[in-house]
Amino acid sequence: MAIDVLAIGAHPDDVELACGGTIALLTKQGHHVGIVDCTRGELGTRGTAQIREAESKEAARILGADFRENLGLPDGNIENTPENRLRIISVIREHRPRILLMPHWLERHPDHEHAHRLAKEAWFYSGLEKIVSVGTDRSPHRPYRPPKYFYFMERYEFTPSFIVDISEVIETRMEAVRAFKSQFFDPSSRESETLMSRADFFEWMLARLRHFGRIIGRQYGEPFYSIEPIGLTDMFGITLREQG
Repeated sequence: MAIDVLAIGAHPDDVELACGGTIALLTKQGHHVGIVDCTRGELGTRGTAQIREAESKEAARILGADFRENLGLPDGNIENTPENRLRIISVIREHRPRILLMPHWLERHPDHEHAHRLAKEAWFYSGLEKIVSVGTDRSPHRPYRPPKYFYFMERYEFTPSFIVDISEVIETRMEAVRAFKSQFFDPSSRESETLMSRADFFEWMLARLRHFGRIIGRQYGEPFYSIEPIGLTDMFGITLREQG
């Protein structure tokens, strides 16, 4: 099926943490969204690959995503190989999204940087006729390159090209994030503590979303970066901050 937006992350929960509100807003507006996780997150300190798979399915349901696919690449070893690129190229050509959302190229976690490179190159090569991919029915895909791609923000911050107002879907966003309960604070857990499992993690997350919301005069916002200029046909389609 054709979709409007495809979001690609390195691990289950990356997409929700970075742009879950944007996905919730898009699906609420009637757009079709797909999610691709590169790995199953098996090297994560907390939880297991099986647990995280179940959590990711629940999160996708909450966000209203049309599908979620896991490439099953090795956690901690996302390689930018022709074979791995072809996996993403096939998803792009099969579903023909108008926009790709992917990690920024500069990130704390090496997997996020590697997922960026893999997704970015797959975006370009998906438009080349001489790179052949086939669908689930074994028929050849037609070449297709999405018109736009944007980078979402994970650990490291950047100056955004635009910020999506997610105020009306903040509860849906947080519900989707909380679906990954194996990753967050649990006083009864005997697993080692991580940044995400600290008791104050959600407070930190909401503070960041409020910060970017404040920049555009809204309650909550998710930032994105575009390496190319963004064209408009309707200047009033953007959020106009009220001047005090």
